[in-house]
Amino acid sequence: MKLNLTSPTTLLLHIFILVVITTTQVLAADLPIRSLTPGAIDPRITEENIQSTVCIKGYTKRVRPPAHYTNKLKKRQIREYGYSDTNPKHYEEDHLIPLSIGGNPTAPENLWPEPRQSEWNAARKDDLEFTLYKMVCHNKVGLKQAQYEIASDWIAAYKKYVPVGKGRRHGRRFGQAD
Repeated sequence: MKLNLTSPTTLLLHIFILVVITTTQVLAADLPIRSLTPGAIDPRITEENIQSTVCIKGYTKRVRPPAHYTNKLKKRQIREYGYSDTNPKHYEEDHLIPLSIGGNPTAPENLWPEPRQSEWNAARKDDLEFTLYKMVCHNKVGLKQAQYEIASDWIAAYKKYVPVGKGRRHGRRFGQAD
């Protein structure tokens, strides 16, 4: 049977299938594999103590794991994720639930090799992390809600929380005037 690619219906169907396949592949690369990186919280951080922990300037520097730990983990996880590009420089070993909203600093379940070179890259996730940090610290969103939403689907959380047209870089987002 020969396909009639000149038919408008057939052509639209092929374009639709191509778009669906392409979109799915992009999202699959930009979101962590849930079985490998479901996210993990630091049990010491609670809604009651955020003002004396995560909301204090310099908190993340005090709890961030050393680079030798995350670099070794990143190389292992790039293999586990099955990325065809195995260059560690093309990934940021990132906390799925950021330290700034109570993510576990060292749990491998909270760290993943996040692609730097894609539409939904590490820099965009950083924008969401900063926005959620400001919102949690200003009691605009609950700690557990922020942790859940970023761990469930950080891209959907980005679309929900990061203001459109605000430059989306540190200092020009939620809470600038606060």
